[in-house]
Amino acid sequence: MPLSSVLPRLRTVVVASLLTLAALPATAETVGKVGVDWIGNDIYIDAVSDPKISGVTCHVTYFDRSVIDRLKNGNWFEDPSNNAIACRQTGPVTIGDIDLSRGGEEVFKSGLSLIWKSLVVTRVYDKKNDTLIYLAHSRELTDGSAKMSISTVPLYGENITWTNGRP
Repeated sequence: MPLSSVLPRLRTVVVASLLTLAALPATAETVGKVGVDWIGNDIYIDAVSDPKISGVTCHVTYFDRSVIDRLKNGNWFEDPSNNAIACRQTGPVTIGDIDLSRGGEEVFKSGLSLIWKSLVVTRVYDKKNDTLIYLAHSRELTDGSAKMSISTVPLYGENITWTNGRP
């Protein structure tokens, strides 16, 4: 079996193992994969459902480096921090027991490196504007990244169910 077909499978096994060990808040389903160059770099599109808010789905993109790119540029165990997010209402919205603080709540995390870097989606509720804010960013152990993406889901005028009562 060629190395180029083994590495993606190895990456999948490593990511799946890390996800299992980390007991992540939400899981993602890969719904798209777009090749971006001749050396095998790809952009993945994952659908992420908010575990505490039914009826909201976020689509998150991330870059997956190929074997050739890893050989050419070194840094074998890490993908770039570039990502994007778009969140929409995809059904009737029911909001469970969510963190209403300014710091929000992590709803999804996936490894971008073997150990040190993660893609994180954090939800913040903007009470004044009755809006859910989803922030996608990279978290690194030593150096944070300024690369981020944001998406909002306005709740104003929608028929929303709050399981613990509207805040």
